Amino acid sequence: MPMNRTLALAICLSLALVPTGTAAQSDWLKRGGELLRNLPGGGGSPGAAALSDAEIGNGLREALRVGVGRVVDQVGAVDGYNADPKIHIPLPDSLKTVQSTLARVGLSGMMDDLELRLNRAAETAAPEARAVFWNAIEQMTLDDVRAIYNGPDDAATRYFERTMTPDLKSRMRPIVDDSLADVGAIQAYDAALGRYRNIPFVPDAKADLTDHVLDLGLQGIFLYLAAEEKAIRENPAKRTTELLRKVFSR
Repeated sequence: MPMNRTLALAICLSLALVPTGTAAQSDWLKRGGELLRNLPGGGGSPGAAALSDAEIGNGLREALRVGVGRVVDQVGAVDGYNADPKIHIPLPDSLKTVQSTLARVGLSGMMDDLELRLNRAAETAAPEARAVFWNAIEQMTLDDVRAIYNGPDDAATRYFERTMTPDLKSRMRPIVDDSLADVGAIQAYDAALGRYRNIPFVPDAKADLTDHVLDLGLQGIFLYLAAEEKAIRENPAKRTTELLRKVFSR
């Protein structure tokens, strides 16, 4: 497949991570055909102005950056995790015994407070994911784009999940550690476990709060990326910058 045609198809799919706007007259497959006809050799009218490879590539990257930024802004806001039942972070399973034991002695509020602080830590750490996603976007190859284009509704999201999870975890681990301390989760955890261990004959209990927040925090990000990707395969996206309007209005 010629380079220009491959990139044009890539642009259509790249909008998968940009929030949807109002319904348009044509679906995204038809839009891809229009882009192809406007490229050299694509069958468009002789007067149709063709985009350069650099413009198409920049448009692709910007579309992806905009989509990622929107999701990160959403989950990184106050109550982005805590008030959203789809991605709310519960207590680790290993602390369920602590929760039920403290509830029996009138101290359930300690564990409720800890759960809130775990979500606050995820919200504080989420913006750090933006730069890691953007770095991966710059490294996408045409082979990656072809696989995404021919894949299922969540192909782009699963590409990011597969290629970036280790890097995201490595980059975000110290941020989550700091966030847990800053929002008081470590102090709440220590206080709750201290009261629990003062109760006779209870089994030992502990949890890795950093791993828990990292794993579920990233799951929340990928959940919303997948939802936006699926939606945009059926509806065109709103173009929010001059470059996006230039590239995707042709």
